[in-house]
Amino acid sequence: MPPEGKSDMERIGIFKELGYISIGDKYTPFIYRPFNDSAYKNKQMLPGGVKSKSALQTGYFDTEFKRIFEREALTDPVRIARQYKIQQAKKNIGKAFLPSNGEKKTCGMGSYYGTIGGPIQAMSTLQIPRKPNKSAGKNFYTNPPKKGSYGYPDITLSKMVSYSSDPYDRAKEMLKREIMSHKSMLKGGAFRLNLHPNECFDSNPYKFDKPLPPPKKTDGKKHFMVPFKPSSPSKKNGGMKAGTFDSYPSYSAEPYGTKKTKSSMTNKEGKIFHPSPGPKSTPVRSIISLNANK
Repeated sequence: MPPEGKSDMERIGIFKELGYISIGDKYTPFIYRPFNDSAYKNKQMLPGGVKSKSALQTGYFDTEFKRIFEREALTDPVRIARQYKIQQAKKNIGKAFLPSNGEKKTCGMGSYYGTIGGPIQAMSTLQIPRKPNKSAGKNFYTNPPKKGSYGYPDITLSKMVSYSSDPYDRAKEMLKREIMSHKSMLKGGAFRLNLHPNECFDSNPYKFDKPLPPPKKTDGKKHFMVPFKPSSPSKKNGGMKAGTFDSYPSYSAEPYGTKKTKSSMTNKEGKIFHPSPGPKSTPVRSIISLNANK
């Protein structure tokens, strides 16, 4: 860090600025520096201009039009197809097949002229002999329905149902008979197991079977039925100790002095701590000058 001024970190944001290679050289501004000297010295390449496309060879690098295939054979697809047809015709043993007669056309709907099988007998218009038709006969006759409504007896097709008595406690008496017949068939009492659940596996050692002695009579204190009443009503705390049992405590001085703590912003020497500044931007060369140097 220099004795006077700011450090390199505070100025340009780096730990140490690099030294300069040249010392005492004269500075020439960018305006007077030469740029692309070869562009205006000696002869330059001059193009011939743009040529329009035509059927000639102008505008192409080659002077003559070169074909992809040289001296290739001419193939005629019609001639090839005819030769293939002649080769296939030589494979025939005899003459070509010719039908004896031409096809016959029908002369109307329902005619069998020109068919192979001729007329079919199953499709003839003659009637098939059938069995003579018999009438189903007359319907059966019944008596006219009896007039009446709900509650009138003997108006249906079946006979009237006879009355049969039904006692009120019939189901209860039948159940009672079944229970009595079941108990009469039993020979002894119900089977009982001696495996009822117990509190412990063994006998309870804390169980006391002896009767307890009679409780001792103690002369109880007599309670008065008169309710308790305070001597005076409760007092409200009005910012002091008015409503408490004890009076406000007296002031007592602190026997020990307070210890002053050092602030965390100072170091051992007592100077104020300044944190290091954050990162800063560094000088950047322009893109235009970089392209010019290249």
